Amino acid sequence: MTDSVLDIPVKRIDGSDTTLADYRGKVIMVVNVASKCGLTVQYEGLEKLYEAKRDEGLVIAGFPANDFKGQEPGSDKEILEFCTLTYDVQFPMFSKVAVTGDERHPLYDSLIASGVETIGDGPMRARLADRGLHTGDNGGIVWNFEKFLIGRDGKVAARFAPDVTADDPRLLSVLEKELSRAS
Repeated sequence: MTDSVLDIPVKRIDGSDTTLADYRGKVIMVVNVASKCGLTVQYEGLEKLYEAKRDEGLVIAGFPANDFKGQEPGSDKEILEFCTLTYDVQFPMFSKVAVTGDERHPLYDSLIASGVETIGDGPMRARLADRGLHTGDNGGIVWNFEKFLIGRDGKVAARFAPDVTADDPRLLSVLEKELSRAS
């Protein structure tokens, strides 16, 4: 078992091995992303937020996942090309991972195990249930674009429902608080 979520091995989207420890002392927003989802437009807001706050210590870490209705079918190369050409994504992107089920990546095991309550949970879950989709049981990931905020101390500080956007006052309030903390 690793000491911190930051020490869990992950792969950059180019396939090279790394960990989030490269960003130790920064505030990291981990987001499971998908390019063929109704929420994909969130890339735009995430990139704007990253551009506005990266000098203050924000890192957005995009983790493509194909767990929900096959909404991220591409290869890492195709995903990176889509993100770059469509949304000019500059924040770090990582290799595709599973965020649900038996194949769930250890990073997501750890993020979920933090037990941090999801801010904004409910509306998205209800819309999915109305369509016969029951996801996120037992604290699991509800859908694409769920966000985990890791504080400068390396601990999960907040979790946001998929439909909580990068400009949502609830998210911005927690982010500002975490950015203001000394590392």
